[in-house]
Amino acid sequence: MTTPTNTSASADNLTPINTQTWVNGRHNVRCVKVIQESWDVRTFCFMAQQPVMFFFKPGQFVTLELEIDGKQVMRSYTISSSPSVPYSFSITVKRAPGGLVSNWLHDNMSVGTELAVHGPVGNFNCIDFPSEKVLLLSGGVGITPVMSMARWWFDTNGEVDIVFVHSARTPGDLIYPRELDHMASRIDNFKLHLIVERVENGQAWHGYRGYLDLAKLEMIAPDFMDREIFCCGPTPYMNAVKAMLKAQGFDMTHYHEEAFGATPAEVVEDAIEQAEVAQAEADALTSEDLTRVEIINNGMSMSVQVVPGETLHNAAARLNLHIPKACGMGICGTCKVLVKEGETTMEHNGGITDDDVAAGYVLSCCTVPKTDVVIEY
Repeated sequence: MTTPTNTSASADNLTPINTQTWVNGRHNVRCVKVIQESWDVRTFCFMAQQPVMFFFKPGQFVTLELEIDGKQVMRSYTISSSPSVPYSFSITVKRAPGGLVSNWLHDNMSVGTELAVHGPVGNFNCIDFPSEKVLLLSGGVGITPVMSMARWWFDTNGEVDIVFVHSARTPGDLIYPRELDHMASRIDNFKLHLIVERVENGQAWHGYRGYLDLAKLEMIAPDFMDREIFCCGPTPYMNAVKAMLKAQGFDMTHYHEEAFGATPAEVVEDAIEQAEVAQAEADALTSEDLTRVEIINNGMSMSVQVVPGETLHNAAARLNLHIPKACGMGICGTCKVLVKEGETTMEHNGGITDDDVAAGYVLSCCTVPKTDVVIEY
C-alpha cells in the first residue's frame, strides 16, 4: 500500500485565491528553464518564489536587476512569452558581441538563478491598440514582442487576421521557426512570411531573400494600408519600414514600434557629475528660484534645494541616495517613487501605468517638481 502524496496542498497554492497577481514593481524570481533558440539566442524562463500570475499586455517588457562584477546593472528586455501561460514569463536574449548583460546572461544565467525584476511596463502592446487585421514586422531578436502578441492571439483563439513577417540574416539565425510553422499550420488567420538576407552553403531555403521592401510587402500583405502595424527590430530596420510606409501615405497613427533600445549617451552621464553641476547652479541662484525636495528613505528624511528643471532623480543623487534606473528616459520604470506632498510634472515614455500615476507614483528620472515636494522610495 502506497502512501498518498500531498498533491492537494500543492494544488491549493495555485488557486486564484492564494495566488498573487503581477503588478508593476520589484519582484524576486528564479530561472526555471533555459532554451537554446538559435546559435546565439537563448530564452530564459522565470517563475516567482511564491505563485504569481504574470498578467501583462503582450509586447510589454521587464527590467532585470543584476550584479555584474560587483556592480548593480539594470537592463530591459521584452517579454517573449504570452500571458495566456500565466505562472511564468520568458525573455529571449541574443548574445551581442561585447554586450555586458547579454553575454553575462548567456554565460551565467542557469536553472535556479535568482534575481529581481521590475515591471511590466510599456506602451507598445496589442491590447491598447485592438484591431481585426494586424501586420507584425520584426527583424532579428526584435521578434520577441510581436511573438508575445502572436502567442496570445493563438492561445486565446483571437479573431484577428494576422500577417507575421520576420527578417533574419540567414536561415540559421531564424528565431522560433518551428513554433511559427506550427501556428501557421493550425489556424487559417495566421499567415507567416520569413525573409533571409542571404543563404550560406549547405542551408536549404525556399522563402524570400534579401530585405523587406515595397515589392515584397505588396506580395505578402496587399492590404497593408488597412492593417494595424506593430514593428520591432534594429533601428535601421525600423527606420526603413517607417520611410517605406510614409512614402505610400500610410496613416502612421496605426503604426507602432518598440520604443526602448540602446540608451543615448546623454542620459547615461555619471550621476555624481550631474549632481555637481546642479549644485553649482543652485549656489548661483537665490532661494526664491529654488524648489525644496524632501526624500524619505528607510524612515529617514533628507532634503535638498533644486534648480528649475532638475529631476527628482538628480535631487536624490545630490543627497547620495541611489534610486535605481536603467534608461533615464521614462521607459524602464525602475526609478518609480511616491509623491506624498506637492506637485510635479512628468514626461515619461510608457514606463509607468495609469494606475500607478493615479496612486501618486512618478518616474524620478523624468519628473521635475512644480512646488516643494515630499517623495518616498
